[in-house]
Amino acid sequence: MDLTGLSGDRLRAATDGWHAVLPLGGGTHRLWLPDEPVKRITYSVKLPLDEDFEARARAAQRLWRALNNRPLGPSLDGLTPQQRARLAMALRALDGHLEGASYRTIAEALFGSARIPARAWKTHDLRSRTIRLVQLGLRMMRGGYRHLLRPRRRAR
Repeated sequence: MDLTGLSGDRLRAATDGWHAVLPLGGGTHRLWLPDEPVKRITYSVKLPLDEDFEARARAAQRLWRALNNRPLGPSLDGLTPQQRARLAMALRALDGHLEGASYRTIAEALFGSARIPARAWKTHDLRSRTIRLVQLGLRMMRGGYRHLLRPRRRAR
C-alpha cells in the first residue's frame, strides 16, 4: 500500500503524526501513522489491549477486508440511518445555536421555511424538536459523543 501518492486532502501532517483518509471498498478508513509514509513499506496495525480493543479490532478487520476486496461487513457503530440523520441534524442545530441563531432560524434551516408557521410558532412541534436537537448537540459537544465510539455492550 503506497500512501505517499495521496493528495493533500487525503494525507496530512499533524503534531501527533500523519493522518490518512482512504476511500476503500465502499467505506472511508482513517489511519494514523506516527511517521511520514514512505514507498515500499509494509504497514502493521498496533492494537492496545484496552477497553476499546474490540472496536479497534473490528475496524482493523474492516480495513483488511477493504484492502483485499472483500465485503466490509456491518458498520461498527450500530446506528440506524435514522439515528445517523438525527445526530447530523443535532450538529447542524448546534452550529446555528453557537452562531447565535434563534430556534426559529435554526428550524427554517433544518426543515425549510415553508414548514414553519407564521403565527403558531410558540406551540409548533418543530419548535420543540429544534430545541431538543440543540440540547442533544450541546450534550454531544460537552463529551456525550464519546458513547458513540464505544461498541454496544450485549446483555449477558
